[in-house]
Amino acid sequence: MSPLLSFFTSIDPKAKPGIPVKVQLSEIDRSLKVPTLLFLIFAVIWLQIGSFFAIVSSIKMHNPEFLANWEWLTFGRARSAHLNAMAFGWANQAIFAVAIWIMARLCKTAVRHGGLLVIAGIFWNIGVAVGVIGILTGGLTSVEWLEMPPQVAPILAFSYVLIAVWGIIAFRFRQLGHVYVSQWYILGALFWFPWLYVVAQIMILWEPARGTVQAITNWWFAHNVLGLWFTPVGLAAIYYFLPKVLGRPIHSYYLSVLGFWSLALFYNWAGIHHLIGGPIPVWLISAGIVASVMMVIPVIVTAINHHMTAVGNARAVWASPTLRFIVFGAMSYTLVSLLGSAMALRDVNVVTHFTQFTVGHAHHGVYAFFTMVMFGSIYFMMPRMLNREWPSAGLIKVHFWCAAIGIGIMLVGLHVGGWIQGEQMIALDAEGNPKYTFLEIVKNLVPWLFSRSVSGMLLSIGHIAFLVHFFWMLAGPKISQYKDGPTLLARLNKEEGA
Repeated sequence: MSPLLSFFTSIDPKAKPGIPVKVQLSEIDRSLKVPTLLFLIFAVIWLQIGSFFAIVSSIKMHNPEFLANWEWLTFGRARSAHLNAMAFGWANQAIFAVAIWIMARLCKTAVRHGGLLVIAGIFWNIGVAVGVIGILTGGLTSVEWLEMPPQVAPILAFSYVLIAVWGIIAFRFRQLGHVYVSQWYILGALFWFPWLYVVAQIMILWEPARGTVQAITNWWFAHNVLGLWFTPVGLAAIYYFLPKVLGRPIHSYYLSVLGFWSLALFYNWAGIHHLIGGPIPVWLISAGIVASVMMVIPVIVTAINHHMTAVGNARAVWASPTLRFIVFGAMSYTLVSLLGSAMALRDVNVVTHFTQFTVGHAHHGVYAFFTMVMFGSIYFMMPRMLNREWPSAGLIKVHFWCAAIGIGIMLVGLHVGGWIQGEQMIALDAEGNPKYTFLEIVKNLVPWLFSRSVSGMLLSIGHIAFLVHFFWMLAGPKISQYKDGPTLLARLNKEEGA
């Protein structure tokens, strides 16, 4: 049978999956080694590129003359390059690697048509590279999260289809039995992202809708990329690694069910609250506010599940490089989500809207929650795929503390500075006139923007430490080549709960 015919036969819904063959986890890891490492290598490289543009755009916020003579490094281009390098270069490829690895292990089936993932990875990185270069050379659009030239979209869509189809094939050929919580979230994300991306591309760039419908579509897409793409995979990773490393089951299966379906039901509407005060129907704004407040339900039940699973294991959490990042991300998910629900309230939104507070909120979700969880996932995956130990505990500590302190400084600076900015923007004197001029507000914001640049430097140091450690890991010796190899292998097996 030809490879093409074999592929279509494997995804034929009428074909019988047959009796699944039990596969050892080590065999699954080996079968996924090439495509997963391909995604991770490029993800780590894009993380460095995105960090560079992040520092450039951050410094320009309080020092506009910085690199002012470089046209391709103007604020608009540098900031858009940073956003897309991080979102499509780092975050999406981290998702591809972590999601397919978790899915394969939970399905307990060896990878089928792994070459599709390699092809998809190559085309995805070509698309991202062309898109970022297009941004830097002036070909960007004016749509946040979709700044890359529209011609890049078909390349990314083609690559994504190959990856998503593989995830569905893996689930279809899973061993019969229980479907795990992590599988719900990954499958949901695999179906939600193309729906978001295709609709946004068509209604904003290819066949633009008229008037404020474009703004509604833009916020619907931008908000749901975080809530229905980054968040489900982040939660899937937490639900997998937290009980896996601790060697204990998740606290409540039924809370997991409630958390998943309430997330799917409410988050789709939540992004509209960012348009409070805009020229759009009041009922739509009200629906967005209600959905944002109702998001408290999945957040609280998920927080209870995570906390009750980890309670009493503080020492084990701190001893595991994986759980340091995972637990930090899980706690951040709870905080950022509750804060997001509060920001949807009109009395709060009138202060935070159009300020750095909203920017800090975005970083809270994308970095403090999602990215930290991805770091922890990678720290668990790499030794098992390569049969090697991480070479340096010191570099892991440098990475963690630079990332944790760096994002902490950024969140404090942007939230506090943004709140002050918002209060000053709406402040009126006794005669009902603005109390502060625009220039005064900008000057008062400068120290907080400077703290953001300091945090960016710390984050970049952590990212460089991660880069060095990651490639050192790739080139390091196998466990069997260590004098204490059996001890290290036993530790890995213990961490698997074996």
